[in-house]
Amino acid sequence: MPRKIAHDYRGGTLHARPQKKRMDMKVFYDILTWLFGIFAAVFVAVALIYFIGIKTSVVGSSMEPGLMNGQEVLINRVVYQFSSPKRGDVIVFHPNGNQNTHFYVKRIIGLPGETIQIRQGSIYINGETYTGAIPGEIKDPGIAADEILLGEEDYFVLGDRRDNSEDSRSADIGNVTRGMIEGKAWYKLRYGKNKMGWVK
Repeated sequence: MPRKIAHDYRGGTLHARPQKKRMDMKVFYDILTWLFGIFAAVFVAVALIYFIGIKTSVVGSSMEPGLMNGQEVLINRVVYQFSSPKRGDVIVFHPNGNQNTHFYVKRIIGLPGETIQIRQGSIYINGETYTGAIPGEIKDPGIAADEILLGEEDYFVLGDRRDNSEDSRSADIGNVTRGMIEGKAWYKLRYGKNKMGWVK
């Protein structure tokens, strides 16, 4: 069978143009598409690990019973790139920005610009009783016995177990600035009888 030849007409002369060149370009294009797919998959995987796959362990019992001492939680590092931390969020941070300490895991109570005070066992925000607090009297108000005015980048945090938590009531911790926050604790891994699930 005779070999097929593609022809084109240039200046009155017929020229033979083999199809091999077209095939080579198609193979090259397929390889580029394949490599781009691999690169995209690796990029997405790395991004997911960096932004929402980093995990840390809870140190201490200050967040019990929701989070147990030694329980691992995943940190969402991207959420606060698009929104501000909210009251009730459980955040992960380095106290005073000290990278040599372990991560602290606490709950946001006070937001920037608010006044915080703990008196007679209750939390007061801007002079009003905070009704979203965990039931139970706070026996040790710490430095929050006096009214605290939060700066534009300041957050006041507490542990859920108020009687056993080193948090913003302590002069060594104080307010947590936006720059200290590593991210939001968003998912907890199984630990003993404490099941895995969303951090609430």
